[in-house]
Amino acid sequence: MWSDPIVTRHISGRPSNRTDTWMRMLRYAGLWCMLGYGYWAVEERTSSKFVGDVGLADFHRELSPSIRGIPEAGWVLDPAFYGRGYATEALRAALAWADGNITGDETACIVAPENAASIRVAEKAGYVERARTTYLGAPTILFIRSRSSKLG
Repeated sequence: MWSDPIVTRHISGRPSNRTDTWMRMLRYAGLWCMLGYGYWAVEERTSSKFVGDVGLADFHRELSPSIRGIPEAGWVLDPAFYGRGYATEALRAALAWADGNITGDETACIVAPENAASIRVAEKAGYVERARTTYLGAPTILFIRSRSSKLG
């Protein structure tokens, strides 16, 4: 999935090679050990096919305003599963887990302004735009969700 240019166009802008993908898998496992939360693999219930990844992290991003110490939600799907509601369902499940297992009242997410689909997913999950900023030289929208936000 991470080697697909469609998947990475709004994330890194470049497809991952095998080493990059392996490092991501190690990072995902390490999140759970270091933070007590992290990413899950998303599977389609009926077929058990891999759909994508969803979860929370603290990547210590150089971002202004800072989100350091605020769990950051992220999601990515294989393009074969776009448009079926899986991202919204998976993010809602991850946030429900976070609400019951992570201290703190807020989570964040960042989305490229041209990624209309992910903006809709964030909004459906209760995220509201906090700032328009840049990350790694690219325009980025910072969204914040408080635990008390009602899922849309």
